[in-house]
Amino acid sequence: MPVRSKMLANALDSTCAIKRSLGVLTDTWTFLVLREAFLGRRTFAEFHDELGIATDVLSARLAGLVEHGVLKKVPYQEPGRRTRHAYELTPAGEDLKVVMVALQQWGECHVPTAGGLGVVPLVRDSGKRVRVSLVDEDGVPVEPTAAQFVRLASPESPAVVDEVRGDVG
Repeated sequence: MPVRSKMLANALDSTCAIKRSLGVLTDTWTFLVLREAFLGRRTFAEFHDELGIATDVLSARLAGLVEHGVLKKVPYQEPGRRTRHAYELTPAGEDLKVVMVALQQWGECHVPTAGGLGVVPLVRDSGKRVRVSLVDEDGVPVEPTAAQFVRLASPESPAVVDEVRGDVG
């Protein structure tokens, strides 16, 4: 695994879901491994060939994603070869599509390139572009400027959120 900053040393124990997520999705290589998994790469060789990543770094990233339940190892065997392991996305890994689509969408908008897009999220059956948007707990669309992050007084106390909503007398 990559060297962790002091801030992320105990990330998985944090009450902050963002910090815990960063404890799993540790660096750029992790996100690129995920991108390749979403593109259908399954074997160590496929990840390595596509990314050009050092084998020790790739091993560490794959092991971390398996350890945290994002990928699972599945045995496979090519004719005349020893049994090896492929990597498949788990339900938790599939849930990261939302994060990856959001990153792709943000990058397309705020860090454009003249070369066009290399990866685009599409609906499997229709071929239409997939977009991420914010919705409230009732499914009503929310503009990004209308959403805010609020630090709770304690994990057990939703008082700050209630005050923001106007639910507290």
